[in-house]
Amino acid sequence: MNDAALLFEVRGPVAWLTLNRVKAMNAINLEMITLFEKYLPEIAADEKIRVLVVTGAGTAFCAGADLKEVLESADLPPGEDDFLDRVAANLLAVLRDFPKPVIAALNGITLAGGLETAMSCDIVVACDEAKIGDAHANFGVYPGGGGAAILPRLVPQNVAKYLLFTGKTLSAREMQTYGFVNEVVSAEKLIEATQNLAEEIAQKSPVALRRMKAVANASLDKSRDAALEHEQVMLRKHMRSFDMFEGLKAFAEKRKPLFRGR
Repeated sequence: MNDAALLFEVRGPVAWLTLNRVKAMNAINLEMITLFEKYLPEIAADEKIRVLVVTGAGTAFCAGADLKEVLESADLPPGEDDFLDRVAANLLAVLRDFPKPVIAALNGITLAGGLETAMSCDIVVACDEAKIGDAHANFGVYPGGGGAAILPRLVPQNVAKYLLFTGKTLSAREMQTYGFVNEVVSAEKLIEATQNLAEEIAQKSPVALRRMKAVANASLDKSRDAALEHEQVMLRKHMRSFDMFEGLKAFAEKRKPLFRGR
C-alpha cells in the first residue's frame, strides 16, 4: 500500500491527486507540498492529461495545514521559503492559474487550508456528508491562502465573514446554495460523478478552456469594459487556433471534433 502523503494516478484524460494522510485528516505537511511541487508541473506538461482532480483519502478532504510543521518552519533562516510560503506560492497559486481545469472532489471535512485548496480549484464537487469551513479563528491563526482575501469573492460577504469569524462549518448543500459547491452527490458516487464530469470537460478544446480560464480569473480584478476588451483580445488569438477551425469544420460536417489543444 502506498503511504506517500500525496498519491498521483491517471485515469484516461484525467489526473487525480489524492491527499493521503488519513490519520491526520489529510493535513498539509512538507512531504505533501514537495509532492505537489513535483506532480503539478508534470501534469501541466502532459498533453494527454486534460483535467486535474484533487481529492482526499478517507473521510476528510483536508483539515488544513499541519500546525506542528508550520511552527517548525518558522525557525528557517531569513530569505528561505518557509512552510506557508511554499503552500501559498507553490500549491495554491499554481492551482489557481493552472493551465487546465481543476476540480476539487470534497470527500469529507474541508477546513482552513483545505478550504483554501478547494477555493483554488475551478469547480467543486462534494459528497453530501462534507462539512466546509474556515476554522482559522478556532486556533488564533490568520489565513494566508485566500481565506480572507478570496472567499468573499466566491460566496456572499456575510457568509464569508460568518465562516471566518465563527470557525463553524456548513454542509455541502448549504455551500451549494451560496454558489461555492457546484454539485453534491452521495459519498458512494463522488469518484464516479467527478470522473464523469472531468471526462466531459476533457472532450472540449484544451486551448479554448485555458484561454477561458485565464480571462475569467483576470476579470475579477478588472472593470466590465476592461474585462470585455481582454476577452476580445483573447478571441482574436483564438481565431487563429487549430481547435477553433476544427470545431467549426466538425459542426459543418456533423461529426465529433478532434481537438489538438493548439
